[in-house]
Amino acid sequence: MDLYKELARLRCFSYADMVQLIGSEKAADWQIKTYLKKGYIERVRRNLYVVISMETEQPIANRFQIASQVTQDACISHHSAFEYYGYANQVFYEVYFFTHRNVRSFSYDGLQYTPLPNPSTIEILDMNNGVKVTSLERTVIDSIIDMDKIAGLEEFLRCLELIPSLNEEKLLDVLEGYSKKQLYQKVGYILEFYKKDLSLSKDFFLKCISCSSSSKTYLTQEIRDNIFHPKWLLYAPKDLKQLINKGVEYDDVI
Repeated sequence: MDLYKELARLRCFSYADMVQLIGSEKAADWQIKTYLKKGYIERVRRNLYVVISMETEQPIANRFQIASQVTQDACISHHSAFEYYGYANQVFYEVYFFTHRNVRSFSYDGLQYTPLPNPSTIEILDMNNGVKVTSLERTVIDSIIDMDKIAGLEEFLRCLELIPSLNEEKLLDVLEGYSKKQLYQKVGYILEFYKKDLSLSKDFFLKCISCSSSSKTYLTQEIRDNIFHPKWLLYAPKDLKQLINKGVEYDDVI
């Protein structure tokens, strides 16, 4: 059972991992077939397997570890990254991950795993537990970029309200890496409502303004009661906090 213990340490493994452990493809093929038949492992997708606990008869790896092993460069992103950090308002049954490889979405154990093309290698963290995930700062910005595709504005704001603070230098590093002027407008507008909660300085927002586009744009594609915000040259809701905290008083954005 030494091999099972080694695989259990990995939790989730690829066909290449098995070949490396066994020493040959022929032996790896036989061992995988044997372990699948005995119920020691399950196939997640082609060439990717998860180890099954002998005590609970459930996968040892969690959703984040599985998604991180789909490809060598895979990393958890967007709402799934918020879930990993514990800042998600609700649990999704879809796991989002970045990768440069051409991978199709797949289902396993009641979850849908959805790959997304990775636009940057900046701010990706290896958590040393089998999980690779975008930093909290990059997760915030990626979520703003893809609000119309993933989670939506209200769900993103609920996640944002759970975050105790953000590192503004890392935020600016990600923004600089993406080099999209209209993104500075959207990030500045949204985070200004939470500047005290997230410990963001005035200098951060001045930087966002100086790097913003000179063109007017919309916060999202969703049709809602938008007004024009001259400071950010942005059409967006008058007050973001009213979207999720209706009837609650709060300080106005200065």
